[in-house]
Amino acid sequence: MRFNVVNYLIGEGIRNLFKNKKSTMSALMIMCATMLIFGLFFVIGENLNAFVENVADAQEIRVILDNDATDSEIEEVGKEILEIDGVRNAEFVSKDEALDYMKDMLGDEVLDGYSERNIFSTAYNVTLTDLKMNNEVQANIKQIPHVKKIVSSNQVISQIISLAKGVRIVTAGILGLLIIISVSIISNTIKLTVHARRKEISIMKYVGATNSFIRWPFLVEGVIIGIISGLLSVAIIGGAYTGIANQLANTSFLQMANWKLLNFSDMFNLILVVYLGLGIGIGILGSTISMRKYLQV
Repeated sequence: MRFNVVNYLIGEGIRNLFKNKKSTMSALMIMCATMLIFGLFFVIGENLNAFVENVADAQEIRVILDNDATDSEIEEVGKEILEIDGVRNAEFVSKDEALDYMKDMLGDEVLDGYSERNIFSTAYNVTLTDLKMNNEVQANIKQIPHVKKIVSSNQVISQIISLAKGVRIVTAGILGLLIIISVSIISNTIKLTVHARRKEISIMKYVGATNSFIRWPFLVEGVIIGIISGLLSVAIIGGAYTGIANQLANTSFLQMANWKLLNFSDMFNLILVVYLGLGIGIGILGSTISMRKYLQV
């Protein structure tokens, strides 16, 4: 396709936008609204995923060792734990460290007198690379000699895994619904333009114009609407999110949960790519659907 032909087709697509200002503005506003709703769930989903990962990283399996295990045996247990697939780290906790930790938790008065007769056992605090491997890792650790018992929040771990899965499913479902809505909006908007020019399109078909030549201006129109909607949505969601995140940063809930909201800059590249990809894809799909009827001459 020659450059002057391409230039003409792109120019026609841009002119279509200005010829139908009301329908173009309507499509932009509605598409921006749907993208903003998606963006809301997207940033919530990203923050929940980050929170789940933080909680997951904090989950530990406590491996209690036999009281009569020697130093060399204790060291060997640590080495074997680290060799298990799915184990990220194994931190040794001595009896004295366990006692000091409980004193910090409960207060010196509660455990007063236990320094002389330490009732705690040596242990390893084990963190995992993936919480889904929790049961498998525990089964392997139980096979190691001198392991007395394992203490783990299995119920909490299961709930974390379920929460992460639920967040992804809900976000994907909302994205699918909003894509369908957006395609319908773009399609109906371009249909108005196509309907107004139906006689011109018929004449072009009869004199030998190809479907591609007729379709390109409308594809350009859909793509431009998609790109503008995507960029506007990124700017709006970025400003709104940053303002709200700054207001929530010092709330007691986030501090108690040790949860720091993601910076918008951390998500910007991904959101920009997703929004532009959605905008362009929806624009092309909507234009293609709206043109089918009028190209069948």
